[in-house]
Formats: sequence, structure tokens, C-alpha cells
Amino acid sequence: MDYTLEICSNSVQSAINAQLAGAHRVELCDNLWESGTTPGPGSLKLARQKLDIGLFVLVRPRGGDFYYSDLEVEIMMEDIKSVKNIGADGIVCGALNKDLTINKELTTKLVELSHPLPFTFHRAFDVAKDMSQSLEDLIDCGVTRVLTSGGQTSAIEGRDQLTLLNQQAKGRIGIMPGGGINESNIDQLSGTGCTEFHLTGSERCKSPVVENENLKLNGSDDIPENDYMVSSEKRIRGVVQKLNSL
Repeated sequence: MDYTLEICSNSVQSAINAQLAGAHRVELCDNLWESGTTPGPGSLKLARQKLDIGLFVLVRPRGGDFYYSDLEVEIMMEDIKSVKNIGADGIVCGALNKDLTINKELTTKLVELSHPLPFTFHRAFDVAKDMSQSLEDLIDCGVTRVLTSGGQTSAIEGRDQLTLLNQQAKGRIGIMPGGGINESNIDQLSGTGCTEFHLTGSERCKSPVVENENLKLNGSDDIPENDYMVSSEKRIRGVVQKLNSL
């Protein structure tokens, strides 16, 4: 079976590492500490210049929930236009209503604005209260695929639900597992029937800078002050090898 591997890349370097490791495409984003936001214009331009594999781009104006104000919707619309202008191959976006149903009206507008690029509805889907109905709603909106962990913290935990979603989809929409996938467990998802997989393959890069223990610029003990995460060529290559052996 042919598989497609998408790497959630938090930087141009992560995207380059993904390409070197044999990934088929990347989802370029920023601020993974906030579960991802739209990357800046410099990153978009350089990623397009340096990548030969598929370049999908996350359009998300902020962290937090997926219920957006009118101003945030305007920002998303402008970002989609910009992402198309730099030559991206796909858009990753999504929106919910207050009651955690799919915002069909807005999602349809986002899909139409993204056309002719394929549209991935991101893990806002996992927050939705009725996954079966939400999937039908996304099909109605013209969404190409949905990124999901099956409503669980990780795709491994949600694999039974992923199987059900893939059976329900019947080829009308792609089901792409994502969340907690790595080289040691991706084979556990082979029984879901899904053929696209999404992961970061990241590792922590230890900064050589001497940390000032008296100062916390980010104001949080949960986010490293100087260290950062980058997608690992070695880890991604391990995933590619595992997929090729299935």
C-alpha cells in the first residue's frame, strides 16, 4: 500500500529536514507551543524556495479555541490569499461554532477561497462534539481531508475511532491520523485503513546560550527559555522506513 507522510514543521529548517528524510509534504506552521499558528512571510517565502515536496500551510490566527471573531476571520482570509500567492500546495484551516459544531458557513467560505488548493480541516475536528455528524458536515463543505486523532490525545488511543471514520468516509474525504505518532508506534495505525499520516518527528535542541535563571522572558516554566524543537531527519527517516515495511 502507498502511504503519504506529512510532517508538521515549525520552521523552514524543520521542513528541510523533513524533505531530506523522505517525507512527502510538510505542514508549515509556527508556535507549536500554542498548537500552531500561521507562519510569517519570510518563512513562507524561504520554504517555497527550498522545498520540492508538497508545502501545506496552517492558517490559524491564534492559539486557544476555534471560535473566531469577525476580525480574526478577516485575518484568516487575507492569510489564505497570501499563502496562495507564494505558491503553496495546500491550506490547513478550520473553524467551529460556540456549541462545538462545525461552522459550515465559514468553512465553506474558507474552502472556496482556498480553491483550487486542497483544504485540510485541522484538529479542531477533535474538539467537535459529534464526530460522525462533523465528518458529514465537512464533506458538505468540500473539505479534502481531515486531520484527527480520533478525538483522543493521541492517534494511537483513537485508532478505533479513526477506523470508523475512515469507513464512514468511503473515499469522500481523506482521514489523516495525527497526534503522538512516531517511529515506534506508526505501525499500530496500519489497520485503520488510512494511508496518510501526520507527525512532527521533533527533537529538542539544547541551546548553547547560558541561561539567565533570574529572568523568564516567556513568563512560563513550561516553555524552555532558550531551547527549541526541530523536526529530526533521523526520526522522520525511521518513520519512512517503517511505513515502507508495512
